[in-house]
Amino acid sequence: MNKVVKFQELKPIFKDEMTIMIGGFLDCGTPDGLIDMLINLNIRNLTIIGNDTGFPDKGIGKLIVNGQVKKVIASHIGTNPETGRKIINGDMNVELSPQGTLIERIRAGGSGLGGVLTQTGLGTVVENGKQKIKINGKEYLLELPLKADVALVKGSTVDEFGNTCYKGTTKNFNPYMAMAAKTVIVEAENLVKCELLETEEAMTPGVLVNYIVKGVA
Repeated sequence: MNKVVKFQELKPIFKDEMTIMIGGFLDCGTPDGLIDMLINLNIRNLTIIGNDTGFPDKGIGKLIVNGQVKKVIASHIGTNPETGRKIINGDMNVELSPQGTLIERIRAGGSGLGGVLTQTGLGTVVENGKQKIKINGKEYLLELPLKADVALVKGSTVDEFGNTCYKGTTKNFNPYMAMAAKTVIVEAENLVKCELLETEEAMTPGVLVNYIVKGVA
């Protein structure tokens, strides 16, 4: 199977009401070309899982400004005023999850675990509606796994099978999201032949990747 495709070939994958994980940290390591494609498709009522909601003109924030998102699960929303406005107006639901908890929930989803026990969030709004479990006299929140229909990730160097390397801090959430979705699409900054990338260097193995696109839409 040839995994390298053009942006327009991905269009049939995306539908209204999908849950989509998007890698990146304040637009560092964010697949901006794939986000622009989602905006052009104008699919609606999306649930987006990501570290943050970016900025109004960058990253996940562009989807929010365009009114395509019904729910966000993230750890940080402060850099995008539009997120706050939509919460206040009742136009969008936001589930705030502490950053460490969020990535562990994604990892649990990709690893087939039933959840994560953490004390982070106890005594705050984070615990609302969640099960508490006592172990050795200490109380923990049970945080449930997160999975998605599609994960959109950004790779620094990607070979044609999908083996993916991330440069520096662009790694962030990307490799964990690539484990927690039914379909994984990698936007490659640098696409190379398979023989030019040592598979041992890959941070995301190609077996997890369904499609690869190069550059911007």
